[in-house]
Amino acid sequence: MDSGTAVVVGGGIGGLSAAIGLRRAGWQVTVVERAEQLDDAGAGISLAANGIRALEALGVGAAVRAASRGQYTGGTRTPDGRWLARMDGAALERALGTPIVGIPRATLHRILRDALPEQQLLIGEEVTGIDRSDPARPAVRLGSTTLTADLVVAADGVRSRIRTQLFPGHPGPQYSGSTVLRAITEQPVDVRTDFELTWGHGAEFGHILFPDGRAEWHAVLNSPSGVRYPDPLAVLAERFRDWHQPVPALLAATRPQDVLHHDIHELNPGLPSFTVDRIALLGDAAHAMTPNLGQGACQALEDAATLTAAVASARTIEDALRRYDTERRPRSQAVARAARQAGRLGAQLEHPLAVRLRNTALRLAPSGATLRAILRHADWQPPLAA
Repeated sequence: MDSGTAVVVGGGIGGLSAAIGLRRAGWQVTVVERAEQLDDAGAGISLAANGIRALEALGVGAAVRAASRGQYTGGTRTPDGRWLARMDGAALERALGTPIVGIPRATLHRILRDALPEQQLLIGEEVTGIDRSDPARPAVRLGSTTLTADLVVAADGVRSRIRTQLFPGHPGPQYSGSTVLRAITEQPVDVRTDFELTWGHGAEFGHILFPDGRAEWHAVLNSPSGVRYPDPLAVLAERFRDWHQPVPALLAATRPQDVLHHDIHELNPGLPSFTVDRIALLGDAAHAMTPNLGQGACQALEDAATLTAAVASARTIEDALRRYDTERRPRSQAVARAARQAGRLGAQLEHPLAVRLRNTALRLAPSGATLRAILRHADWQPPLAA
């Protein structure tokens, strides 16, 4: 297909990655982001092999690897510190060529932004809707301004305004029953492992270690939607005061103003299509999922790599979008279902008997079970462009 013009709505991980890929395919791309500053400081992210491979296909994998820390040691524990399952990052690297890596989200954003010319980023612009009167030239409305293009990529997040316009009958994002608080420590901490999860009754605490010795931690709690705390760090310190180290130490190394708090929403049921006319939905706008498998960003990166390959090799945009929907929708929706199930059997489980049965099953599982569970979702290869 000859090169064309594209407007990407949303300057997050998925949107920036799609813009990088389309630009590498020879397209003229404009990214529209409503935030006044392209940043997501205060949180971290894990990337499995599928996310790293997608980044490599987009030409930014080496930069991300250099800024990341491999997760070689860690696993899942109980609040008293006993191990339920160990993670073998070296075995994962032998199987896939890379361990899971941890990186500050702001660092990943910076790497992606740096791969795009500054003039292609429209920051602080609110998209009010899509004009589909000409299916071959969709138009993005920005207040009194309109941008027309051959292709529009809707990467505008879990509460996507474009998705709502395209699928008015869909119920939209649903609350998962869990809320998450997270932060990055102010200074380096001694956590001894690269990555950990600890499962209690209706609660999870985890950390990711970064190259500079700081760590991101997250606390997932069963909670009604919309609950907020005047002093969230104090609430967490009390909630987790009897949990094993380094949980209290991570909280103590954090500034109160750095704590982020978000309710977890997902798209359930999934969408009937990821494309309408010449508009493609991508990332959370297409398949918002719970974070229980650590696959949300990886699936958005897969979207971007797959869309790039489809556009680069198809005869028409319509052919490319059919390929994109056929390849991405079944896989990403299957991962979303698996993440939902993992949450119900993990952090969300509350009944004491059910927790004991789950813990016993994990302890008795074969040593390679954790590796196989990761491989099930991480062993993905970017599609060929032609």
